[in-house]
Amino acid sequence: MGGHHHGRDGHHGHHHPPQGPGSDDAADALLRSIGDIDIAVRVKALEELLTAKGLVDPAALDAVVDLYENQIGPKNGAKVIARAWTDPAYRARLLASPNAAIAELGFTGAQGENMVVLENTGEVHNVVVCTLCSCYPWPVLGLPPVWYKSMPYRTRIVRDPRAVLAEFGTVLPPTMEIRVWDSNSEVRYLVLPRRPAGSEGLDETDLARLVTRDSMIGVTEPLEPEALT
Repeated sequence: MGGHHHGRDGHHGHHHPPQGPGSDDAADALLRSIGDIDIAVRVKALEELLTAKGLVDPAALDAVVDLYENQIGPKNGAKVIARAWTDPAYRARLLASPNAAIAELGFTGAQGENMVVLENTGEVHNVVVCTLCSCYPWPVLGLPPVWYKSMPYRTRIVRDPRAVLAEFGTVLPPTMEIRVWDSNSEVRYLVLPRRPAGSEGLDETDLARLVTRDSMIGVTEPLEPEALT
């Protein structure tokens, strides 16, 4: 097992929330008190403050988060992967110039300005983490899942990736090298998983249905063709 941990410069572009004109004393005090806390805690505190003021409907917010986390975002990435599986020329462009190739399908935007695509092979399995916070390629994967942002995942996947992958149901051969890649504010990663055996007769649309969010992070393999029946 390689268990490589990709280097980083430690800069994640963290900034304190703005305290613009019109902020009331309670909001200013809250922002000052949580200024040095993890961004997820700050976001939660602001959500609670806005909910208390009647400015945010938690149910509506949850629906939006679910839409981007589980539906719109991952479907974009699935289309990219399916195209790479069916078009060798596109696959070559995706690996050589990820941003341009992804933009060919219309997917661009914040948190995906500098992409790197990692190809899984029979010898190497790639998995992605953000050890400092939750850097994630929004244009192709949507919002990061809760477990991706959790401290247990962020620490354990680096120390013992094989065990963590097994907990996701991904049991790899002992001879396979596992490479762990650490995202940051400058670079975001997308895993190009191996095409499932037996999927040769599927078109691009059906292939995209086999590609899951987790397989593009690298913690699982794509679905098997039988999943479509």
